Amino acid sequence: MDPIDLLDFDKSGGLVTAIAQDAKTGEILMVANMNPEAFLRSMETGEVVYWSRSRKKLWHKGEESGNVQRIKEVFIDCDGDVVMLKVEQVGDAACHTGRRSCFYRRLDGAEVEDVGVMVFDPKEVYGK
Repeated sequence: MDPIDLLDFDKSGGLVTAIAQDAKTGEILMVANMNPEAFLRSMETGEVVYWSRSRKKLWHKGEESGNVQRIKEVFIDCDGDVVMLKVEQVGDAACHTGRRSCFYRRLDGAEVEDVGVMVFDPKEVYGK
């Protein structure tokens, strides 16, 4: 069976949710989207390619920063609308903010605490 046949891109307007998880630690690094082409490119190259909803184009993770995600394992959920990618995060930063993970804001009641590990300065990397 072709793995893409396990995915249901029709449920969410041509996209499935993609979760990137550190293959060694289990830490959730980020959540993004994939269209069929992004999924196929990821499987062909062994590095994660997402669909950027804001830019409306394919986005090879790390194309600007060098912080690519090398695929170690791929899992598809029972409904076919979520892909979990166990990855090796090259460069240690998955988030465009320069942090290790996109999940760096911890809520404690009404308080928000930044618990993120800064890996790089985004102004230096992206020039923004």
